[in-house]
Amino acid sequence: MKGAGLIPKSFIQDLLNRLDIVDVVERYVPLKKAGANFVACCPFHSEKSPSFTVSQSKQFYHCFGCGAHGTAIGFVMEHAGFGYVEAIEELARNAGLEVPNERPAAGDAQREYAQKVAPDLYEVMQTATRYYREQLKQSPRAIDYLKQRGLSGEIAAKFGIGYAPDAWQNLATAFPDYQSDALAETGLVIAGDEGKRYDRFRDRIMFPIVNVRGQVIGFGGRVLDKGEPKYLNSPETPLFEKGRELYGLFQAQKAIRGGQQVLVVEGYMDVVALAQHGVEYAVATLGTATTPYHVQKLLRLAEQIVFCFDGDKAGQKAAWRALENALPYLQDGKRISFLFLPVEHDPDSFIREFGKDAFEQRVREAMPLSGYLLREAGAELDLRSQEGRNQLLQRAKPLLTAITAPTTALLLRKEVAALAGVSQAELEALYEIKPVVRAAPRAFQKAGRAAPSAHRLLLQCLISQPALGAQIHTDWQGEGAEAEAVAAVLYVLREAGFEASSAALMQMFQGTAHEKTLTAAEADMLNWGENFDVAAEFSGLMSRLNEGQRRQQFQVLQAKLAQGGLANLSDSEREQYKQLAKPPQRG
Repeated sequence: MKGAGLIPKSFIQDLLNRLDIVDVVERYVPLKKAGANFVACCPFHSEKSPSFTVSQSKQFYHCFGCGAHGTAIGFVMEHAGFGYVEAIEELARNAGLEVPNERPAAGDAQREYAQKVAPDLYEVMQTATRYYREQLKQSPRAIDYLKQRGLSGEIAAKFGIGYAPDAWQNLATAFPDYQSDALAETGLVIAGDEGKRYDRFRDRIMFPIVNVRGQVIGFGGRVLDKGEPKYLNSPETPLFEKGRELYGLFQAQKAIRGGQQVLVVEGYMDVVALAQHGVEYAVATLGTATTPYHVQKLLRLAEQIVFCFDGDKAGQKAAWRALENALPYLQDGKRISFLFLPVEHDPDSFIREFGKDAFEQRVREAMPLSGYLLREAGAELDLRSQEGRNQLLQRAKPLLTAITAPTTALLLRKEVAALAGVSQAELEALYEIKPVVRAAPRAFQKAGRAAPSAHRLLLQCLISQPALGAQIHTDWQGEGAEAEAVAAVLYVLREAGFEASSAALMQMFQGTAHEKTLTAAEADMLNWGENFDVAAEFSGLMSRLNEGQRRQQFQVLQAKLAQGGLANLSDSEREQYKQLAKPPQRG
């Protein structure tokens, strides 16, 4: 999470205290009142009856269908595809708050600088966009080029396409001060030797690169005739980081959410040509390989990602890189596929020649990630020979061990084991990985629900009323994921002086090892009746847990006594044994 450490925790807590999650969610999704909560059809997966619940009293959302869960910050991240810092900035802006920054680490100097100058830089990019669009209207040659590529004026306007004329200092007519630092900062001009400067983009079709808020942050320029490079991108600037942005995402968001799938292609022209033919859910990487950040961003928006690459060697290489970067972020229930077009085609030429239906048929027939991984891992190996099977196991190891999604990992291990002629247990022993344990179902069965464990109930009390943690004086101990989560929550609450809100507490654990345990515990709280007395439940629970702990300690000391008498106990253990042997006082 880039820049996450720059925002003080106290500000995040203050922001969450001021927000009402119902107001935040209703900006994006219409909610209906249902008892103490609000419900809607889940915006994160397709469903006919509403299982998406928003709790106003507890300030979180939870979907009983797909397991989506979080605070107001989490919702804006998931729904708008924002990063953590972007989501906080967006919510703060709507709440009329200014996001403060703690002193940044040396590596964050660029971000700090960007925050100081960004508003001016966005304005510069907007002015340049307007200029390039005007120039397109005045260039019959550029208009003819776009028409030959099959683009309408409507699509050109939707994507803000423009034209940079063939001269060295075009932008001097758009900006009164051509020497302005902002023009160099945004990468629009290149500062040469002896103070000379000239436009970066000349005689190129201009594609504005837009962030998820609709602000222009960079450009891609394409030559009209033969020329190198075919595409020229803005350099990295305070506004633009190639590995974090996707061309066309702003325009495609609605279609991606509606169809719950996104198509990732290689070029700007592919995105625009597909949109022209009615395929509006395509985005392109910006002259870089697919990054882990791209994968995370897209999995927040859609159930399925289809990577579409040219069938040539470069396309095959790009596809494999996308697969490697996707593996750690796979999620059970979400699909990633690979579509390879014939060698002589890219998406632009294919859809122009064969049309939308033929192209979408190819999308539906795209190869699942599992099939592509197995095909490539076993490519050119003779699996009838011991050497071939050995090589398969070696090739597959870094791929399979990178996957954290339990079901996906389990099924792929089974398949690789079968291909290599070993058992699943042998493969797991060879890779030195623990077998995947079957995960408990995420949605609760309201009828016949088992009572939560004591540790889960304690966790729920602490989430619901964090101030109760101040009553737990002893060092917390316990075994299992829920007991460990209790210890982690107590540690965080002590640091915050037991003053954190429920939402702020949950936000602090986002992305940590305890997130799943806390999420399941919090979601279970939706089943509490309206008269549930948290303080009374907590008091009774602590009595039971303290008694259980007392009994356990007593048994340990008794076992030591049985082995070697009093001499086997230290002075402190003897004192503890005397105290524990006394019957508990009844209040």
